[in-house]
Amino acid sequence: MYYFHHEKISLLIVFFVFPTLVFGDCTCDYEAIEGQNREALKFKIGAIVSILLAGAFGVSLPILGNKVPALRPENDIFFMIKAFAAGVILATGFIHILPDAFDDLSSPCLPENPWGNFPFVGFTAMLSAIGTLMIDSFATGYYKRQSGGRDKQVGLDEETAEGHTDGHVHVHSHGHSHGSSSLQQSSTSSELIRHRIVAQVLELGIVVHSVIIGITLGASQSPETIKPLIAALSFHQFFEGMGLGGCIVQAKFKIKSILMMAAFFSLTTPVGIAIGIGISSVYNENSPTSLIVEGLFNAAAAGILIYMALVDLLAADFMNPRMLNNIRLQLGANLSLLLGAGCMSVLAKWA
Repeated sequence: MYYFHHEKISLLIVFFVFPTLVFGDCTCDYEAIEGQNREALKFKIGAIVSILLAGAFGVSLPILGNKVPALRPENDIFFMIKAFAAGVILATGFIHILPDAFDDLSSPCLPENPWGNFPFVGFTAMLSAIGTLMIDSFATGYYKRQSGGRDKQVGLDEETAEGHTDGHVHVHSHGHSHGSSSLQQSSTSSELIRHRIVAQVLELGIVVHSVIIGITLGASQSPETIKPLIAALSFHQFFEGMGLGGCIVQAKFKIKSILMMAAFFSLTTPVGIAIGIGISSVYNENSPTSLIVEGLFNAAAAGILIYMALVDLLAADFMNPRMLNNIRLQLGANLSLLLGAGCMSVLAKWA
């Protein structure tokens, strides 16, 4: 009887002196939670401004640099800038996005069947890479056929006009030069179309990833989580912007299209953060729907960026005869590639 009475007294002491041992460390202090949310909101607004400026500066740098003769696409330094940017984009796909997709779709919050029984991340990334290849191929082929038909028609019209004016011999002597000129114009036009498709598809992959990052940051209510992400994501957007800006410069868009693409890139993450702030009261990043949507979108974005970096940016430049015939340019481009990939990989420690 004495032992039972002593045990009851011990339980009461534990209950009143150490309540967290009984109830856990959950708090119902609504003032503390409200204060934490207000502090988090200040950091989120700071993140919107910082990331917006960093992205705008990054994407504008190659575009404004095009006005500097040394930084124009026809100069060797541009190859090295583009290699650095391609390294950034490649590391974004492999180091930042793909691991996030694996984390999302292997979460214990998802049912084992089907998410634990099939490698959905690799499958989705593979499909998005194949889809990017198909879009790349069909779009390039379509525009090439369109421009090829126009070139042939122009050539025929000019030859007919020359025949009426100068006779048969004159047509033969100038027809060959016109043919080579027309072929050169067609080749230049085809290359320009290719650069434009690359820039647009690359922006699509970056935008998908940027919106997801923004929503995740905006929905977070922890200042300790948000603070290190502000600097990391600002550098992230700056480097990605440089990569996209280099592609936009090569595509030689009209000024209106350049401004639209640059603005669209710069605004995606801040808009994502604003959406995250708006849904933060109802958004649960560990709900099955959120995990599935984020995981699949991240996997698709990773597939797009990895394909674009390896095939459209690196392979095209590193197999260029101009680079193959210049060992100094080759070494410089390879070092730039490693530097870009290395810088972006280091940022994975924080973001």
